Formats: sequence, structure tokens, C-alpha cells
Amino acid sequence: MTTAVWSSAAWLAEATGWLDNQLADAGRVRTGPVSQPHLRPWGTVLTAPTDRGQVWLKAPGPETAFEVPLYGLLARVAPDSVLAPIAADVDHGRLLLPDGGAPLGDGLAAEDLPDALAAVVPQYAELQRTLAAHVGDLLTFGLADMRPAALPERLDEAVEAIGRYLGRHASDDDHTALRRVAAARPTVAEWCDRLTGGVATASLDHNDLHVWNVLTTPSGRRRFYDWGDAVVAHPFASMLVTLGFLRSELHLTDDDPRLLRVRDAYLAGFAELGSRAELVTELELACRVGSIARSLVWLRAVRAERFEHAGTFARAPLETLAALLTESPFDLG
Repeated sequence: MTTAVWSSAAWLAEATGWLDNQLADAGRVRTGPVSQPHLRPWGTVLTAPTDRGQVWLKAPGPETAFEVPLYGLLARVAPDSVLAPIAADVDHGRLLLPDGGAPLGDGLAAEDLPDALAAVVPQYAELQRTLAAHVGDLLTFGLADMRPAALPERLDEAVEAIGRYLGRHASDDDHTALRRVAAARPTVAEWCDRLTGGVATASLDHNDLHVWNVLTTPSGRRRFYDWGDAVVAHPFASMLVTLGFLRSELHLTDDDPRLLRVRDAYLAGFAELGSRAELVTELELACRVGSIARSLVWLRAVRAERFEHAGTFARAPLETLAALLTESPFDLG
């Protein structure tokens, strides 16, 4: 699919017809017009009011079509933590979702971020523990394999693909950064070997977990959504974005008690697997190599457009990959 297809009258009419049919099957009625609030090279979203609340039709692009079957699995095995689709069409790659409430970040003051995240990450850790038994399904759906054993090759892929994407736009500093990362491959392979032999087994990594990707109802029920960046990885790699987001928003050092409170609240969900020191070491290592997966997700997003049209995000894949070698394991680049 392309933005031209998703914005065409023919596609919109067909998608609206599907939406109405699925609503009818679910005993709902659309009460207003369908609008298209999001149209990006990697997917589009339609929304409409119904007699039982707002609904959302999500049509991911080919590279993130795994979201459609993924939502079905999540709804079956972790129904209290995700939105259950009203309908899903795997063949055509689209979902119909109910409204899940406001993002957790809505109206949240910066100083309240640590408490909000510390309250939600234990629920996310529980979801990951549940999903660890379904890694085979996740890979079958098409989620990228970013488990530690695969990451050295993924590093090679990222270096080559980012260099190709930058092309004539690459500066001397860009070339230097790519060479440094490529030269670090033996060290990265050693880190990955350590993680492969670690205490936590692979699971689902949301790969973009922050307060804007958690929905909360007026009653306080929290659910995770927007799984388009998800990969199969070491579970602790999820904290790269969570802790990196908190670190960046509040300008924290890695030893700040506010950041450590969120980290420890998450690790409490894995407490029986090892000592606190073992878990902390493994989390920091998983977050560090997690920048490889993040860089490839960024690349997937920006290369849908020409470099000149990517704006401030054009160098995000390189900056994220280069963070692999920075002092902090929670540096987002």
C-alpha cells in the first residue's frame, strides 16, 4: 500500500464498507462520518463514532502487517492488558479497535512521570512473562527476530542499510560513526553471548513503551497499544525506550532515584530469576544492544520517504545505532 492508495476514494469507500459490516456483526451502529486522522507511508488510521463509543480502523503497511494477528494473540492470552479487536482481517491487513481511553501521558506533569511509569511497568512485565511461551507464534506473524543470537547479523544489516540510506547525504562524521559501530562487532557479539546465556528468555518487546502508548480508562484500567514497532527480543530491551524516555524528559542521570524506581518496579516482575545485581546487569546490557533493533525500526519508518523529506528524523537511524557505544545504556541517540 501507499499513501496514494490509502487516500483514494475507492480505498476509503471499501474500508468504510468493511467497517460498517463489522460494526453490524458486533451489534453496533455508526452514528457519524468516517475520518482519516493519520496517513503515513507506513500505515493509516480511520475513526468513526458509534452508538457504543468511538472506533478505530488501523491499516498497517506490509512491513508491520504482523500487528493484525498479534492483536488477536494478545487479546487471547493477555486480555486485561490490551485492546480486544472488534474485528480483524489478516488477508487485507486491517483491524477494527474500540476506543481504549486517553493516553496515560494526557495531562501528566513531568514530575509525575516516574510514579506513572513505576505503576505500569509491572503489568507490562507480567504480559512479557506470558508472551514468552508464544515466541514461535510471534515469529510466524512476521515480527523481526531481534533475539540476542541474531543481533550481530542485525548489526551488519543496520550498518550497511543506514549507509545506503544516507548515500550522498552522509557527512564525514556519519561515515566515522558507522565505521566505529562496525568495528565494535566482536564486542557486540560478546554482549549477545552473555545475554543468550542470561536468566530471562526471549519475549515480545513493544520497542516504543512510554506514557503515550499506554491507554487508561476513567476507572484507571491500563492497556498497552500501538504495537507497530514490536519485535521478538530479550524482554529487558523494552526498558531502553521506557527509561530512555524518562531520562530524556527529566534530564536524569543513570543513577537518579526516579529512574531507578521505574527500573526496579519492572525487574520485580522477574525477581525469582536471579539476584538484583544479576538482573540489573542483564537489563543494562539488553538495553544497550536494543539500540540495534531501534535503529532498524527507525530506518523502516524514514526510508518510506526520500531523505530530503524525512526532516529532523532523517538521521535518527544512525543516531540510534551510534548510541550502542555511548556511556549510558539508556541513550536513545
